[in-house]
Amino acid sequence: VQLQASGGGSVQTGGSLRLSCAASGRTNSPYVVGWFRQAPGKEREFVAAMAWSADSASIADSVKGRFTISRDGAKNTVYLQMSTLKPEDTAVYYCAARYGRVLQFVRYYSYWGQGTLVTVSS
Repeated sequence: VQLQASGGGSVQTGGSLRLSCAASGRTNSPYVVGWFRQAPGKEREFVAAMAWSADSASIADSVKGRFTISRDGAKNTVYLQMSTLKPEDTAVYYCAARYGRVLQFVRYYSYWGQGTLVTVSS
């Protein structure tokens, strides 16, 4: 699976952004698309993930209620809608994929897109 992330940018506290992750390649097998983020000086962390079948999803407690993950099957694209953004959400956001079930750990994702930077200013 090849992944292309887009949609990052700069917003003020309380603002919204929508990230997109377009998938191509071997998308006919069951796979999961996840979003991760990495802030400067910190480890990459799980944000959200969804099975392509949409029958399973997971979202980190730190963003629950503010971020939602969804997909458009016709476009082979997974979205991360981010609302009520906070300065601590500032990070490079990556989308990643794995074959199998939804998991929250970086090490289980084999396919990664390039990152997209999200900057939230106070």
